[in-house]
Amino acid sequence: MVQLAPAAAMDEVTFRSDTVLSDVHLYNPNHRHLMVRLNSVGQPVFLSQFKLLWSQDSWTDSGAKGGDHGDVHTKEPPSAETGSTGSPPRSGHSNEGFFLQAGADTTGREVAEAHLDEDGDLDVVRRPRAASDPNPAGPPRDKVHPMILAQEEDDVLGEEAQGSPHDIIRIEHTMATPLEDVGKQVWRGALLLADYILFRQDLFRGCTALELGAGTGLASIIAATVARTVYCTDVGADLLAMCQRNIALNSHLAAAGGGVVKVKELDWLKDDLCTDPEVPFSWSQEEISDLYDHTTILFAAEVFYDDDLTDAVFKTLSRLAHRLKNACTAILSVEKRLNFTLRHLDVTCEAYDHFRSCLRALEQLADGKLRFVVEPVEASFPQLLVYERIQQLELWKIIAEPVT
Repeated sequence: MVQLAPAAAMDEVTFRSDTVLSDVHLYNPNHRHLMVRLNSVGQPVFLSQFKLLWSQDSWTDSGAKGGDHGDVHTKEPPSAETGSTGSPPRSGHSNEGFFLQAGADTTGREVAEAHLDEDGDLDVVRRPRAASDPNPAGPPRDKVHPMILAQEEDDVLGEEAQGSPHDIIRIEHTMATPLEDVGKQVWRGALLLADYILFRQDLFRGCTALELGAGTGLASIIAATVARTVYCTDVGADLLAMCQRNIALNSHLAAAGGGVVKVKELDWLKDDLCTDPEVPFSWSQEEISDLYDHTTILFAAEVFYDDDLTDAVFKTLSRLAHRLKNACTAILSVEKRLNFTLRHLDVTCEAYDHFRSCLRALEQLADGKLRFVVEPVEASFPQLLVYERIQQLELWKIIAEPVT
């Protein structure tokens, strides 16, 4: 809903949007969203489930664990980053990963595949409206209503989740929020980042990693399947509590790989980590020591929508890189969003342009201690999650190296 904001004069009229809705939830292929509770600020919280397709030889064995999924992972050739067998370089495995695919049927009997037309666009098959058939065989087209469930229920999916718990990932999220609460939704950039983690498991295997602006925690959950420790960070007690619940809902996935996820507060506008034991999700001295002594990977998705926050993210990245004892690599995911602005009377990408300027400034930073190498990551690697990988989605890699 768009409303006129209060103005002192008619020639100073501006517009504002009350809510923001992620395309992931708008076009989610699940049959329905399950409303499980209201959060502490009165926002409805929904549960979406995604189908996990485990495979020990994802590129070479189409019949591994769970049936024939060859069509899912053989259409895309291995990218230039893979070896001759299609497995990630230096991994020593053909591919120990798994595929995460949105399930059209949560029992696992059917899995929604991405059907593309001749132009490469998503071809959506829609159910015909009952009104178009003068003699319908059944009742009119079903209306979709949220199904309200109790938070304390152990099995919120009921009879629909009879398969192995290792076959499903569950994410709690909101459907639409004010701009300041966008972290409570799942965004395409997070799916792209999770996709890359699945593809480049060699980069994350056995490491200590930290996610900035984790939101619902999706990327951290995926990272924990191969990493030793993942620090999943954001701000806001309600958001962090939702993130913690998602970690608990999917703890079996991290446990299978021996990974641990720790949800912590990390405010980009503050130089130091919160150590007050009275504050929820604060840091202990042991955790801070582990963070600085062992972290080698930083990652973030869809946190570059506001110029001030983007500046804060890059300052935090630089500050962390200087405090870490080891050289580190940062993986950033961003969507280049096109917006028409009255100021320019044209379509612009101001938030993205500012993000790129921050990348250039970081690369040119010369303090005699670290140098930052910035390079784009070609998003041509096999798609391991079912989502719309649009051209506007980008990945960037930042390598922080000591100056010698």
